[in-house]
Amino acid sequence: MPTGLKETSSLIVISARVQESAPDTFTALEVPLTLNPLDQEVFVIYGIDIDVLDPNLVPGTTTAIDMSISTTSRTSVGGIQDSNVMANNRVQIQSTGGEVVRAAYASDSAPSAQLEYIGIISTNNFFLNIKGSNNTLARAGGARLYGVRATATAAVYAALVQSEVLSA
Repeated sequence: MPTGLKETSSLIVISARVQESAPDTFTALEVPLTLNPLDQEVFVIYGIDIDVLDPNLVPGTTTAIDMSISTTSRTSVGGIQDSNVMANNRVQIQSTGGEVVRAAYASDSAPSAQLEYIGIISTNNFFLNIKGSNNTLARAGGARLYGVRATATAAVYAALVQSEVLSA
């Protein structure tokens, strides 16, 4: 457990699913964590899984689906280069000349450095973000976060909240 934090629960698994509101339309789902800010409660993330439906197969077209998990609200899916994105997944299908090529790109849920934890959410929610490209049907995806509740010292809590809010 990071310095300044005290674990207050056993492992918690949070699952959620998001579906585009229409094909190729950015859609975000707010997932509540019901943290207690009066007790300076945070959620320490140990693992993340993201699973998206395959894009539609459209002959002669490249189709894709992108999904991310972010600590703050976004207007695009974003990627792990964005400070408020904890993980992302992209699946792409290219159909040309009768040949179909599928490619998948995903951030690691457990960094290779074997970090003690992946991230800390200090506000009361996180967001699932999804958007397809050139699909004929709305696409969907699911996510699962593994973590624990913890309380933070006043100074650590203030720094975490400020950092998270400013990362938007």
